[in-house]
Amino acid sequence: MNNILITGGTGFLGKRLGKKFKELGYNVLLTGRNNKQNFFAEKFSGCEVCAMDVANIESVRDTVITYQPDAIIHAAATKFVDRAETYPLETVDINVVGSQNIARVAIDKGVQLVIGISTDKSAPPVRNTYGLTKALMERLFCSLEGKSNTHFLCVRYGNVAWSTGSVLCLWKKMMAETGVIETTGPEMTRFFFTVDNAVDLVRVAFDNREALYGKILSRQMKSANLEQILKIWTEIEKASYKKVQGRPGERNDEYLIGELELPYTKVQYYNDIQHYIISFNEKADVPLAKPLSSANAERLTDDEIIEIVNNPPPEEV
Repeated sequence: MNNILITGGTGFLGKRLGKKFKELGYNVLLTGRNNKQNFFAEKFSGCEVCAMDVANIESVRDTVITYQPDAIIHAAATKFVDRAETYPLETVDINVVGSQNIARVAIDKGVQLVIGISTDKSAPPVRNTYGLTKALMERLFCSLEGKSNTHFLCVRYGNVAWSTGSVLCLWKKMMAETGVIETTGPEMTRFFFTVDNAVDLVRVAFDNREALYGKILSRQMKSANLEQILKIWTEIEKASYKKVQGRPGERNDEYLIGELELPYTKVQYYNDIQHYIISFNEKADVPLAKPLSSANAERLTDDEIIEIVNNPPPEEV
């Protein structure tokens, strides 16, 4: 398996996945529908890049025919919670129809493996349109396993620190402009994950794919109360924060593993790190005992938070 196509390859994660797999010796093609961002992604990663729109099945088909990938890492998504509530049609087009197009073309053209990148917002109870569309992608991919020679699996994790449009990026911009951070929910808790952790999880899934076909792989993550981050950060920057009106679709806590998934979830260690494997149709011999949420997960320490806020990734272009 030498040729890897990454959808959403111009995104924060997609570029870094491409760079890592290229360093490992794979031939990597990054795809995205914005040619300006494609240029930046090519410069950043050193990977070949081409224009492709996952919502257009003919665009997907043309690209797969031309480049003949052995594996597709499907990272393309409309991912902003509030935008998904405002523009649900666009969200469904990209996250559901786009995933369907990837699956259909992969099966038709004999792609060996498809890995879907999912989110903690897809875990039950689902609160928003974005989470619903990602939950559908998970179900779609996992349900297709065994129906052709193409294998499917997914990975699921929480917020990637400093990813495009993430809360840390928004807060940094607010501090630079006004010195005041506006927060919709200081009482909220969220899982936080570095982009290196995210890349590593995809690599674990890729390297252990035969054991994960038709399943979702997640892993142990730490969480933080947003007010904890705000207090530390504003103290460092001599700034302040205030609470403002909440956005549609938000919830106070996120789940990596929801209660309804417990009977189908088992613990597995990879590289001495606790991972979770969810199989929708196969009950675990030793199921997970309780839901894993950002409210009950191990919390980031103050020092870990300082490390995150003081180390945004280097400029990408």
